[in-house]
Amino acid sequence: MRNLWPSDPLEASPSSKRGRNAGALTGAGDNADSGLLAGISASSPAASAKATASADSDLTVEGMDSGLARLDPLTVHPRLSSRILCVVFGLLLFAAAAGVWGRGGPTPNGQNFDDEVWLRLNTSLPSWLRSLVHLLAVSSTVIAISVVFALVGIVVAAVRKRWWLLGQLVVFAGLCYGSSLLKGVLPRPYLQNINSSASNTAPSGHTLLAAAAVVVLVCAVPRAWRAACAAVGSAYTLLVALSLVAGKWHRPTDVVMSLLIVGGWALLVLACTRTSGMDEIGTRSASASIQIVGSVMITGGIMVSLYGAYLVWQIEPGLSLGASWTQSGACAATIMLVCGVSMLVFGLVLAMRQLTASPLTKLGLVGAPPAPPSK
Repeated sequence: MRNLWPSDPLEASPSSKRGRNAGALTGAGDNADSGLLAGISASSPAASAKATASADSDLTVEGMDSGLARLDPLTVHPRLSSRILCVVFGLLLFAAAAGVWGRGGPTPNGQNFDDEVWLRLNTSLPSWLRSLVHLLAVSSTVIAISVVFALVGIVVAAVRKRWWLLGQLVVFAGLCYGSSLLKGVLPRPYLQNINSSASNTAPSGHTLLAAAAVVVLVCAVPRAWRAACAAVGSAYTLLVALSLVAGKWHRPTDVVMSLLIVGGWALLVLACTRTSGMDEIGTRSASASIQIVGSVMITGGIMVSLYGAYLVWQIEPGLSLGASWTQSGACAATIMLVCGVSMLVFGLVLAMRQLTASPLTKLGLVGAPPAPPSK
């Protein structure tokens, strides 16, 4: 079975590594260095060794990439299939965001659901979760932490000299900011008496900020840190979203919609990845953590989201009646949906960042089988 998780083809095996490097080095440097070595080979062994070392030092990473690109362009540039996957998944997330809004904002049952959760989520949370949520119940705290995440990502990308990636992240930030302006565009008809504000509050600006900052960090760090950043960032975004609803700043529709919008923009921007984002040769690490964490987050996110949607379907008949038995179900569904969507979004970002940034080969549909760790 072909694996959807690409690994570094230069690390696939000792023999393949020697073959690829030899081919690249031969293509990039033989013509330039043969005359130099021939001219000094008769002088002395020391001079010959010195000339050989000098020639080797001239074979830079750029030269190796050029040689690899001539042998197989897919080792330097993302495959078309990777870009298509990003676009397809991104559009699906946008469609899901539109569906969440369509079911939650302009329908009576959707407004009842939002209002029940808006009133009772804080008291229905487990005590340990309520304590964590209250830590992020201050607007300045959310802004400060999110800005730190984003700045760390920008600095890391600059230090790694990922200039095209920096441009992508700037465009991504602008798109997320523009999405916050939907509050003044999306309608929210007044269909019934509700306790929350009758005006539109979707999407949530704080959720957009928190999720976008985590995306910037995940995309910028080296892949050895990418899985950990995605897992921690997903938990942080989950707590921010729940704190906004528990603190009665936003409705559940607002925060879930915001998470889906950020994920959609992130994947569309990743589809524009131009070249490999791999670390320099000799500093690369295996991608086992990305494969494991990404798979768990995507699978878990889908299952938890489906369970949350099932809870909404179960309580929907009672929403129009204002039945008290729907209250606990609505709160549980909100927790499941926010948790599942957060896991799914960052799992997809983690996976698509790997697919578009890693050199790929013709051995698989979107990548080669994973290589075992070198140590």
